[in-house]
Amino acid sequence: MKIGVCGIACEKCPKMVKGQCPNGEQGCTPKENKMCKIATCAFHKGMRLCFECTEFPCDTTKEGPIDYGYCTYISGKSF
Repeated sequence: MKIGVCGIACEKCPKMVKGQCPNGEQGCTPKENKMCKIATCAFHKGMRLCFECTEFPCDTTKEGPIDYGYCTYISGKSF
């Protein structure tokens, strides 16, 4: 199972399911990505996975694809 930079399993990602992933079967990785602000953010911060960032969850994660409430839950932070 491939895990995208956002932390979601690629085969469950809405963009992958619709065939709209800019990386095809490879899935999202930290790099400049016009379709995924999370991948671009992780690239600029040198993160492999979004949730490894000390700022997680942040405004960028509010845009999805993972529910923001779940992001706050797995981070152990309550907002």
